Amino acid sequence: MADENRPLAQERALDRDCTTLSRHVFQQLQSFSADAQDLSSLMNRIALAGKLISRHLSRAGIMANVLGFTGEVNVQGESVKKMDVYANDVFISVFKQSGLVCRLASEEMEKPYYIPENCPIGRYTLLYDPIDGSSNIDSNLNVGSIFSIRQQEGVDEDGSAQDLLQNGRKQIAAGYILYGPSTMLVYSIGLGVHSFTLDPSLGEFILSSENIQIPQHGPIYSVNEGNFWQWEESIRDYIRYVHRHEGYTARYGGALVGDFHRILFQGGVFLYPGTLKQPQGKLRLLYEAAPLAFLAQQAGGRASTGTQDILDAVPDKIHARTPLFIGSKDDVALVESFITERIKEGARG
Repeated sequence: MADENRPLAQERALDRDCTTLSRHVFQQLQSFSADAQDLSSLMNRIALAGKLISRHLSRAGIMANVLGFTGEVNVQGESVKKMDVYANDVFISVFKQSGLVCRLASEEMEKPYYIPENCPIGRYTLLYDPIDGSSNIDSNLNVGSIFSIRQQEGVDEDGSAQDLLQNGRKQIAAGYILYGPSTMLVYSIGLGVHSFTLDPSLGEFILSSENIQIPQHGPIYSVNEGNFWQWEESIRDYIRYVHRHEGYTARYGGALVGDFHRILFQGGVFLYPGTLKQPQGKLRLLYEAAPLAFLAQQAGGRASTGTQDILDAVPDKIHARTPLFIGSKDDVALVESFITERIKEGARG
């Protein structure tokens, strides 16, 4: 019986090994149309950026200009690490000759970066966080890159990028690259969520999990509890609840991509609430929250600001921030219930 099954098993293993990122995009769309070719090319460029960043990170500690700070401060008011600059430049470089992307918008740049030679024909905008969790780099912990693709609307002659100030349902693709023990790329083009693992011997991202579904409920809550006394009372109520009930476990790694990746496969909720001093939160809506919300929704999960779906939130500027609660449907709903209850108490007042 084992001998009879071996050819089929070998065939499946070979088929999986042959399912590269570009092949998978075409399989998803069941088409070789111009749009399908565009998306395949865009994903290949993002994969190339991921490979270059992964290679650079793997040499941290033995190569100059990988670890530490540049001494500069970005538009967010944050100290810039050397890998932030390198990764941002990599994304710009790989898309310069693509002919597809007219603009790139990054949390590391005050304004979108325009590629004039692409703009007459480039129909897409790439929004990205080049290195998420960069404070982890010097400690050799997980970091990631987050990306989102939107179709450009209008010609944007004044360079204001007003068409980007729309909700997350305008995204046509989103995903992230996780740089950990292995380098993984997770993406969706609105047809489920799929993960690929970089095979260094081939230099290709190979399909590792298809049609990922977040469990309806999970045991993990992921939040920086060091900020406990800086939160609204509703968030403290939730933390007290999970402390007092069995079946919950805390996991927080300091990189949104790594924490979300765990929840994508195991279930639970990631929380990054606002604080009393900064109620709008810290995470960027366009570069971080909306792309991961797109993935969560495609995987059967949810993402919320606490009072509305992240995918319905409309930014008032390209660097707009938002609170984020993302993961399993039941667990996000539980967090929202504590927020709603406090709002009702305030209204009764």
